Amino acid sequence: MWGFGGWSVIHKNCELDTEGAGFLEQAMTSMIFSARAHDRILKVARTLADLAADDKVLSHHVLEAINYRTLDQAMWS
Repeated sequence: MWGFGGWSVIHKNCELDTEGAGFLEQAMTSMIFSARAHDRILKVARTLADLAADDKVLSHHVLEAINYRTLDQAMWS
């Protein structure tokens, strides 16, 4: 709980369902993402949910955010 703008705010606003959390956990271990990448994926997933006018971050938002992250990683490595 790092205060304003920190971990607790991100996780409060980007709460995942069980399936979405499983996808993110699997991506973190298999693709060796950093903690910073984890938070960025959550933020992008939240943005995708907002653009779709969804109140919750759904598993397909998480998958799309992971795909964007892997594209970003491929372009810059």
